[in-house]
Amino acid sequence: MTLEEAIKTAIDYEIKVRDAYLGNLDRITDTTGRRVFEVLGKEEQGHVDYLESRLAEWKKSGKVSPSNLKSVVPAKEIIEAGVKKLEDHLATRDYGTEREMLTKALALEQETSAFYRRMVDELGEDGRLFARFLEIEEGHEAIVQAELDYLNRSGTFFDFQEFTPEH
Repeated sequence: MTLEEAIKTAIDYEIKVRDAYLGNLDRITDTTGRRVFEVLGKEEQGHVDYLESRLAEWKKSGKVSPSNLKSVVPAKEIIEAGVKKLEDHLATRDYGTEREMLTKALALEQETSAFYRRMVDELGEDGRLFARFLEIEEGHEAIVQAELDYLNRSGTFFDFQEFTPEH
């Protein structure tokens, strides 16, 4: 895959993920869940904008200069504290729609991360453009997985077992 093809494919992935977050906001009844989807959707739109600017630069000059790609994804400790505050609130409602949407979003985030991982590995020096995307998308996966874990009451948080059904 050429760098131009990789950027165009990355744009397609980012649009799919953005649309998964923003496309059904009206179905989310929980204000916190809605806010999470809005923030992640806006971040994905920022990725689209960034990639489109890199593609334009590539077409104009035949080069891509990776500029600083920022993320609104907070540190893991901040995410953990926020999710813990939601625990009591989550126990009082049915979150079937949110669970369904989070499950779809997680699958898209995982697919997108796999693509970026492949581009970093396969494109050599050109692949470094995608290294920061991989980092950010893995953060998105962690956020979505944490939300799902709490909605599902799985006893898991960020892939760590907090309790077992026997306890």
